[in-house]
Order: sequence, then structure tokens, then C-alpha cells
Amino acid sequence: MLEIPESRTVSLQAESTLKNKRIKEIFNASSLHKFAFYCGDPAGYSKILRGRQVKSAKGHGMFVDVCCNDETYISIGDGTNMRYYLPSEKLPEKYQLLIKFDDESSIACTIAMYGGIWVYKGIFSNSYHQRSLNSISPLDDTFDEIYFDKIIKSVKKDISAKALLATEQRIPGLGNGVLQDILFNAGINPKRKKSTLSDSDKTNLFHNLKTTLKNMAEMGGRDTEKDLFGHTGGYKTLLSKNTVMNPCPKCGNSIVKEAYLGGAVYFCPGCQKP
Repeated sequence: MLEIPESRTVSLQAESTLKNKRIKEIFNASSLHKFAFYCGDPAGYSKILRGRQVKSAKGHGMFVDVCCNDETYISIGDGTNMRYYLPSEKLPEKYQLLIKFDDESSIACTIAMYGGIWVYKGIFSNSYHQRSLNSISPLDDTFDEIYFDKIIKSVKKDISAKALLATEQRIPGLGNGVLQDILFNAGINPKRKKSTLSDSDKTNLFHNLKTTLKNMAEMGGRDTEKDLFGHTGGYKTLLSKNTVMNPCPKCGNSIVKEAYLGGAVYFCPGCQKP
């Protein structure tokens, strides 16, 4: 899924790879998807995009925005995979949007479970997109401990650590995927209540949130996800579908997977006691 490390990685790759390319053709979905979300009618995307030139790309939260001239944008969200293809590479048979450039290279957007592909001019009136654009990323220096403490204090209910960090997009782009290693490194169980966190626990959580996401981003995303070129990320996840039932790298206990708050959580029962 597209979370902070992947949106940073894919946007940097898109910036360097797509810049100055001019859009030649648009191909609408070859495979219809019930949970593919668009901005208006995707049949109109060709009229908006044809002839536009890519100027830059920006990653924020769970979004990647490809910015073209004339204030025209292509945005993808969590759940959408954007892959770049050279003219010599075989294109996928199934996609939800395919864009071909004047040098015959292409990008294909595909969706597995659910995802958004939005083409628009000007401002995208989506509350999650706007919140993400106007929030401070944990990858930025201005996301400091004071800012993090304000996020914690803004939550009045005594919710769990998972709910605090990975729901309501309080920190845009921090989802259930990156959450697992953050909490493991901090030694905090995902079900642990906010009221049980001491000041030192909060400081520890802040520092591990920053360092874990920084490592993920610097290594090109997680090994559970793919980048613009179809390569898996270089960051080896400690707790994920790849490591469930493996021995904990700290204490040797088996890593546990449980269903919680509409998704799976992974934790070490020895290092992350409830």
C-alpha cells in the first residue's frame, strides 16, 4: 500500500524519470474495477491530459501527484500501483489507466483491492488529499516532538496505539503497514491504551516514528511494496506478512499476527507486552 516511504520513493522516481515527457495517448481501463475511484468520468481524461508536459512530481502522505503544465495533475492514492515501462517492455494486459508519452514509454496504473486515480485541473477537492498537502510529514525536520505531542493531546478518547497513529489520518500516510515496525522499535503493543503511555514512552515513540520512517524512505520503501519500476523496496520489514511466525530479532519469541481494528497487527509478545 502507498504510505509515507513509498509516496516519497515513487514521487522522486517519477520526478527524475517523467520530467519533460509529453503525453501522447490515454487508454482507459482495460479491466473494469468496482473499487477504482476517479475524478469525474475517466472517459474525459484524454481531453484533459493529451499534449500536456510533465513538470514535476510530489509525494505527500498516501498520495503521489504528477504535475503537468497548465495546472493539470495526475494523482494516485493508497492502493494504486503506478509502474513505468520503457518502449521495449511489454505492457500489462489489465490496467485501470495507461498513459503513453511522446518517446513511446508509458505508465500504467493498476489497482488490486481498491484505489484512486484522479486527473484534474487546479485544486483537487478531496478532504484527505487537502489534509495531506497541508500537514507536516514525519520526514520533515519541522515534525518535532512538540508537534507530535499536539497530535496526541488532540485525541480525547483513550484509544489504542494503533488507533492513535494509524486511523483518522492524524499523520497522513502513516498507515497500518509502517505502523508495525514503528511500534516494535518503540516496544509498544498496538493494543496498548494511550492513557498508559508515560512521557518517556511518548518521547521514545516519537523518536522511533521519525527514525523508522526515515530508514524506510532512504532505502526506497518496504520490501512488501513495489516502486515505479516494479522493484521491491530495500527496507526489510521486521513485522509484516513476510516475517509472521519468524523469531523476534530481539528476543526470539515467535512474531504474532492478530486481527484488530479492521486489519492485521503484528507484534512480539515478549518485547511488546500489552
